Amino acid sequence: MKRNQTREIAFGGIIAALYVILTYVANAFGLASGAIQVRISEALTILPVFTVAAIPGVTIGCLLANLLTGCAFWDIVFGSFATLLGAIGTRLLRKHPYFAWIPPVVSNMAIIPVVLQKVYNVPDAWWYLVITVGIGEIISCGILGIMLYQVSFKVLPNDLRN
Repeated sequence: MKRNQTREIAFGGIIAALYVILTYVANAFGLASGAIQVRISEALTILPVFTVAAIPGVTIGCLLANLLTGCAFWDIVFGSFATLLGAIGTRLLRKHPYFAWIPPVVSNMAIIPVVLQKVYNVPDAWWYLVITVGIGEIISCGILGIMLYQVSFKVLPNDLRN
């Protein structure tokens, strides 16, 4: 295995671990799931701007976080899928980083309200859940994600960006 491949695999693993830890922090405050959620960990979905290794990193991190915080099976599946779609969209927009936070917001707004209604029987209206999930994602991916992008751009080595 080449040095860069090893480094990217390690970077993806670090991202997955950070996603789990940050989800646990949000979960401690009751913000990791439900109709109103602000997963701090979703800020990491901006990292595919820098490296393709962040796509499996955030996806596996989401899957593990959902497993470890006791989410229902279909939430684990579709929540992780929403994160995967968002990360791929972010990667596709890597040349436009100030717009790259939008795909995770859209994928979560499209998928998570249905999960909340069908899996957890949340009685709120679909449009209300789209708005609440969207607001949480805008805070996580938009505000925190862009802040993370600005810091990461300054500190990540150039050879890690691809």
